Amino acid sequence: MTAQLSKKGEAWSARFAEPVSDLVKRYTASVFFDKRLATFDIEGSLAHAEMLAHQQIISATDYADIVRGMTQIRGEIEAGSFEWLLDLEDVHLNIEKRLTELVGDAGKRLHTGRSRNDQVATDIRLFLRAAIDDICHQLHALRTALLDLAEQHADTILPGFTHMQVAQPITFGHHMLAYVEMFGRDSERMRDCRRRVNRLPLGAAALAGTTFPIDRERVAHTLGFEDVCHNSLDAVSDRDFAIEFCAAAALVMTHISRMSEELVIWMSPRVGFIDIADRFCTGSSIMPQKKNPDVPELARGKTGRVNGHLIALLTLMKGQPLAYNKDNQEDKEPLFDTVDTVIDTLRIFADMAGGISVKPQAMRAAALQGYATATDLADYLVKKGLPFRDAHEAVARAVRHCVDQECDLSDMSLAALQAFSPLVGEDVFAVLTLEGSVAARDHIGGTAPQQVRKAIERVRKQLA
Repeated sequence: MTAQLSKKGEAWSARFAEPVSDLVKRYTASVFFDKRLATFDIEGSLAHAEMLAHQQIISATDYADIVRGMTQIRGEIEAGSFEWLLDLEDVHLNIEKRLTELVGDAGKRLHTGRSRNDQVATDIRLFLRAAIDDICHQLHALRTALLDLAEQHADTILPGFTHMQVAQPITFGHHMLAYVEMFGRDSERMRDCRRRVNRLPLGAAALAGTTFPIDRERVAHTLGFEDVCHNSLDAVSDRDFAIEFCAAAALVMTHISRMSEELVIWMSPRVGFIDIADRFCTGSSIMPQKKNPDVPELARGKTGRVNGHLIALLTLMKGQPLAYNKDNQEDKEPLFDTVDTVIDTLRIFADMAGGISVKPQAMRAAALQGYATATDLADYLVKKGLPFRDAHEAVARAVRHCVDQECDLSDMSLAALQAFSPLVGEDVFAVLTLEGSVAARDHIGGTAPQQVRKAIERVRKQLA
């Protein structure tokens, strides 16, 4: 990893008797996907060069030349005029070759005291740190959009389900807050993961450190790292940080997928709880009436893609001895795709949440099915002094009667309800309403509208 740059048609270095074959070049090259690390490679190289100059390992003149050359290279990359060469294998050698063309021997001295092993590990951490910051920003935007939706519908009645059967009435605002909580934990995990990403490998060199009097803490400070990696072997071979990120990303996408499943179900005409704005849907090539929820469906599918990348990285690392192995080149494409997929998905979902139209009447009608207030009646009897198991049984008999009579509990007369328990009084009908049911759950985490509003206020303060 630390030999001289090869030239086209020549052996990789003086150690080799023949050039690398064209097939091997194509098979082993990473430049056409790792070139997206170029900005971070330049950033890391400049910090390394500044430290080398400060430690008098290279001259101030060499450092000035390196800065000048890197500035030009950055401009060429941004302008799209930089020539990426397959023969130079990866982003690092491409930039180093161009630097040497521009500034001569100063460019050759830049690699003093480092290896591509610790260089690439640093670049990936810099890339991933920036990606995590972007993901946290997108999670913030999505949570804000869901909070707005929850606030609009803090009083809107929705049937809550278990086993996909009507369970108890809740509010749509309360339901949206469940996703606000999920994505909140995702943000916490990302920020916690960032702490372990934000450790500097540079200075570990190939695997054993370097004989030059480097100052790793200085480089860490320059690049904004919180700490250095404290073992050179581990520094160049560790990909825990990437695996941990992919695990956190898989959870983000799992929450996206659960939400997607509900959006797809709710948008179905057979349910009809919501509509999604047209810009997030497509039609059918043959059925002109169709409006398909393509975005949530595709996000549900992309969750499997991200989960697969996590498994790929775990499998990549499971059999590697210390320290660096070429296998690790395969870490980048899964990592890059995970980052792109999560950021794009969060961005579009934050926009889509603002385009959800809620249909309260359909939600209310569904909540009136399935005897959603049965638990409220049981709780009512308990408060009258009946043991809960007896109350449960009495209400179960009442529900069975309603099933046979094709009516709701609230449709029964007082006398009919008293046939199941003499403890039932005239105040029972307030308990059997949907509004009464949700309002009664007036505690932290409950679905009562005033608790929903308090929860929204609490999260808004956290996000401020």
